[in-house]
Amino acid sequence: MADAAPRSEFTLRGVLLGILITLVFTAAQVYLGLKVGLTFATSIPAAVISMALLRAFKTATIQENNIVQTIASAAGTLSSVIFVLPGLLMIGWWAHIPFLPTFGACAVGGILGVMYTIPLRRALVSNSDLPYPEGVAAAEVLKVGTGSRAGEAEGQAGLLAVAAGTIASAAFAALAAAKIFAAEVAGYFKAGAGATGLGASSSLALMGAGHLMGITVGVAMFAGLAIAWGVLVPIMTTLHPIAGADAAKHALTVWKTEVRFMGAGVIGAAAIWTLGKLAGPIWSGLISSLEAGKARKVDGAVIPRTEQDIPITIVGLVTLLLLAPAGWFLAEFLVGGPIASLTVPLVAIGVGYVLIAGLLAAAVCGYMAGLIGSSNSPVSGIAILTVLGASLMVGAAARGVIGPDVTKALVAFALYVTTVVLAVAVVANDNLQDLKTGQLVDATPWKQQVALVIGVIAGAIVIPFVLELLNRSNGFAGAPNLDSISNDPLAAPQATLISTLAKGVLGGDLNWSLLGVGALIGIALVIVDAILRKSSAGRLSLPPLGVGLAIYLPSSVTAPVVVGAVAGWIYDKVVAKDKTAEPAKRLGVLIASGFIVGESLFNVALAGLIVATNKGEPLAVPFAPSEHIGMILALIAAAIVVFGLYSWARKAAAKTASV
Repeated sequence: MADAAPRSEFTLRGVLLGILITLVFTAAQVYLGLKVGLTFATSIPAAVISMALLRAFKTATIQENNIVQTIASAAGTLSSVIFVLPGLLMIGWWAHIPFLPTFGACAVGGILGVMYTIPLRRALVSNSDLPYPEGVAAAEVLKVGTGSRAGEAEGQAGLLAVAAGTIASAAFAALAAAKIFAAEVAGYFKAGAGATGLGASSSLALMGAGHLMGITVGVAMFAGLAIAWGVLVPIMTTLHPIAGADAAKHALTVWKTEVRFMGAGVIGAAAIWTLGKLAGPIWSGLISSLEAGKARKVDGAVIPRTEQDIPITIVGLVTLLLLAPAGWFLAEFLVGGPIASLTVPLVAIGVGYVLIAGLLAAAVCGYMAGLIGSSNSPVSGIAILTVLGASLMVGAAARGVIGPDVTKALVAFALYVTTVVLAVAVVANDNLQDLKTGQLVDATPWKQQVALVIGVIAGAIVIPFVLELLNRSNGFAGAPNLDSISNDPLAAPQATLISTLAKGVLGGDLNWSLLGVGALIGIALVIVDAILRKSSAGRLSLPPLGVGLAIYLPSSVTAPVVVGAVAGWIYDKVVAKDKTAEPAKRLGVLIASGFIVGESLFNVALAGLIVATNKGEPLAVPFAPSEHIGMILALIAAAIVVFGLYSWARKAAAKTASV
């Protein structure tokens, strides 16, 4: 029975293994996030590693493997704080990454994120039909790997599907790293006096994510690409010519400096609308959590094991207790600085902001994780809204204060507060995905929630050391980098954007009109989505946040996701006619999961190699083809791999029926 306690779930070996995997994944996530401005969900690779290592123990269960991936993914997702923290180096507030303030921001924010997801679990997981693409994929991987799927033949085919997708994706990523495949397939051209174009990363992982997200989000992202690169970039490049720039430089520069801010406005408007729609489910989730707590007191057996959260009273108590260290870390950040006289009001504002903005960010990010997956949830968009709010509040509190470095100190404090709120948001973003996986493998929620806290603490310990290591080896673009060894600083694109916003608000030179235009586009998209849903009786929709995400993120990231969503939709349509349609669709999901596993694991190894050798491109070969040839090779290889593996999955599903 599903409610019977598994033989082993929360074990010492599982916790230790989760922490060990955390060390590797967190280091890789920090590096990759600073390099390209994105992080990947680590649940699936962690599950694969866990199953491989725990298979030696006869008492290992699917629930124990789930605890391992929960710890590892919680720590991995916490790495997204690097979207803000390097900004403190860029503005010259820090020269090195201090351990205690960094650990404090990650730990306090991360544990708050776990606490906030506990009442949200009922609203967004138990009582929701959100797809949770990565959570479902992780559960599929766990089921196949532990042999719990009905039908031995399909189980064997499933393992082959994951392995084939993993190997193909890792090999593809390796050829890209060797410069044999172009890292990006791109084309830009002049459009009258302006310019535009499109780029797409050579990434099977992003295509796999598109398959898992589904066609609805794929269409929304396509709409975002069309709005950004078919309308906004041509208009804005026409209005803002750049002398001597070619089409690519012109289009990309205007997108980075102007169109992306419009995308942030779209995300802001869509996020507020999403939060409004979520108010009812969130409230009902809180009420049901309180009722469950009362039932636990009366008779613990009333609540099924698979619905037992950490009691809501403990959640409330931990949340209140966290206010003390939050206040201490914020106060300590101001000690000896030019605005130390404002410590009391600033700390009060900071703590209140973390508490309230953190809850709102957790709800929106949790919903988006359920809709499109953790990897593609607009966490950086939430960071934009958070830093704007923090900067406005901090600026209001310090109005009239003058002196050397006052503005820099206010920007630094706003960035630090934003780091804490972002930690809340990213942990919530990933945790609900993990809790969905737990639901599908009959895990015990409260044990997973304890594992999430362990993962957060492990990640909070590792992140400062990795950040400081990279600060010393490479440094960051825009920072003084006085002690860096290499002359190749990491781009840290998100931190650059976030720190620019904070300086713009507090320095009084932020272009609010761009955010306003984006917000108007967002409102229009909300109306279009509402009309579509009503006229089609809920069958059609255009998620505004998905559209905003494609405007805000580089096309190199979103274009492969759209391609993957369309490819997955076509595959599902083709196999729907077969007698073995359902097994074939499951194998398609596992291949897509394998694409994410392979590229993620390869990038873990590559990040380690880059840091170890201190070379930006340690695998690049001297005989690499030209960029154009590399683009053609990447396109042909991707088409062959995807078509070949989908064809195999269809045939393998047919064979399982004949066994």
